[in-house]
Amino acid sequence: MDIRRNLPLLMTICFLSQMGGFMILPLFPLFIEEFGLSGWMMGVIFALFYVGKVIGGIPAAAIYRKLGGKRALILMLLLLAVCMGGFALSSAAVLFGLLRLLQGLASTGLTVVVRSIIGDGGNVENRGLYNGYISSSEGGGMVLGPVISGWLALHWPLSVPFLLVTVCCLMAVVAAMGIKTTAPPLPSTTSDALHTQGTISQSNQDPDSTSIGPTTELTQRQQLLGYGTVHFLEMSAYAVFLTYFALYAAHIMHWDPFATSLAFTVSGISTLAAAPFVGYLSDRLGDRLLLCMLGMFLIGIEVAVFLSTSSHLWVYVGMLIGGVGGACYMDSFFAHIGDHIPDESRSSVIGKIVSAAEIGSIISPLVAALLMEVGSLYSVFVFNLVLIAAAIVVQAVMRSQYRTRRL
Repeated sequence: MDIRRNLPLLMTICFLSQMGGFMILPLFPLFIEEFGLSGWMMGVIFALFYVGKVIGGIPAAAIYRKLGGKRALILMLLLLAVCMGGFALSSAAVLFGLLRLLQGLASTGLTVVVRSIIGDGGNVENRGLYNGYISSSEGGGMVLGPVISGWLALHWPLSVPFLLVTVCCLMAVVAAMGIKTTAPPLPSTTSDALHTQGTISQSNQDPDSTSIGPTTELTQRQQLLGYGTVHFLEMSAYAVFLTYFALYAAHIMHWDPFATSLAFTVSGISTLAAAPFVGYLSDRLGDRLLLCMLGMFLIGIEVAVFLSTSSHLWVYVGMLIGGVGGACYMDSFFAHIGDHIPDESRSSVIGKIVSAAEIGSIISPLVAALLMEVGSLYSVFVFNLVLIAAAIVVQAVMRSQYRTRRL
């Protein structure tokens, strides 16, 4: 697949899907509450989304390898559209739970497919930039989604935003149908042979040319363990932030809901603006793990700022810094995987990493809840800083095992 030619369509797909997700994020609890479900049943329905995200990565990778990127994208987006339309039209708790599970599957599947497309279609000189464009489009969806859904909720029933998200998913399907694909992939052995032959031919044509090739002393199993651990810690920290920042802002900083929502918007705008530049820097610098570590450090600064002050201005500055940090991490992390994992196993590795990381999204808020019971909301975000520091340490260990040589 020609990434450069299809990148605008991929960005449109990610923007629409992310906007849809953030449109229903603040409304879903209120929508479910309208049907008079018990608190326990609501908790089960919410949890099923993360269960779906955990189990969705590996099947999505298999679908990607079997059907190709275009068909896999269409399948995931159609599944999301069915889920959103089902939410708007249903009132049964069992159906809500099933749709929430499928939504989690499709959400993780979309991430795996898009990042695999970038990994397979890009190269060491542009994967960071292309991942940056994807992160930027997702940041745009994060900014617009809550604004649109909040305005709709003031004037229309809560089911209307879900119907609008359904339309957004169908628009993304149309965009996916416009993706131009190359010839079907050859079997892995033939493809590898042709790739090797092409590389040799290129070297023969230009004997004076040199390129930088990343190598490592780590086995693929060790890489998978390292990547999985890092992303598990990062997603754990992100889940704690998403779950408890609003409570911290209300009870510790005494902010109103508008100020809290604006903080998320500021972070989204920062990611939207910074991601392409950070991705380009990742390609030029060539040390992607260093940028991943820098990104986690900037996210740590974001947390440290609102732990130390309740000033709106300074907290918003912290959110700007954290948005840049998120872009640094996401752009360089998936680009690094693309650089070091062979083509035939790349999508499978991404699927396993994304699925394993979502376990952290389930476990870390529960640990944080226990900390809040025995301590305070402040201790929750100290735990968040510990997760961030652990991720930086693991990346530092991995980075020490990588080396770049001139081929």
